[in-house]
Amino acid sequence: MSPSFSRMPRAAARPLLLLAVLCAPAVPPRIAAAQDVPNREAAIAVRKQYLEDLDTLRARFLGLAEAIPAEKYSWRPGPGVRSVGEVFMHVAGELYGWAPTAYGGARSPVLGSGRDAYQKLETMSSKPEVLKHLKASADYAARTVGALDPAAISGTRKIFGQDHTIIETSFGVVDDLREHLGQLIAYARMNGVTPPWSK
Repeated sequence: MSPSFSRMPRAAARPLLLLAVLCAPAVPPRIAAAQDVPNREAAIAVRKQYLEDLDTLRARFLGLAEAIPAEKYSWRPGPGVRSVGEVFMHVAGELYGWAPTAYGGARSPVLGSGRDAYQKLETMSSKPEVLKHLKASADYAARTVGALDPAAISGTRKIFGQDHTIIETSFGVVDDLREHLGQLIAYARMNGVTPPWSK
């Protein structure tokens, strides 16, 4: 990936990536299958971009978490919908669990195991808990993924019952976190809070 391409906003980079794929010459299936598995250098480059994306998201989530008053953390847009604090803790859960395991690392012991672990974490949704876990989970994801041998981050990984390449996995994690960032921006604005980077 060229330096200028990697610095582009995701929204601008994706159409160019799609155009490049559509304009590429047809590749025989056997060669295409071999190219699905990035080599060592490509795996390192993909991981580097992934960690940069996570770091950018970490800064946004923390900035927004700091800007929202503590008394608004229990606010929710409707019954049965996650509150402000619960969405932040859901993000922390994904950074403790999904972000590292999607790359072949282990989920944090802070999260625990089983489906109920995420819901249990979301109940600890006060502002001090959110700030603590957003920082700790982002650090855990970066440290765990950064320490993986490049050989461990190539090939395919089974996520939600389907095989995905590391590139697909990277987009999946980052896209999901961006959706939650958008959700929290909407929550903040509905409560009269302007995201700090928009001021």
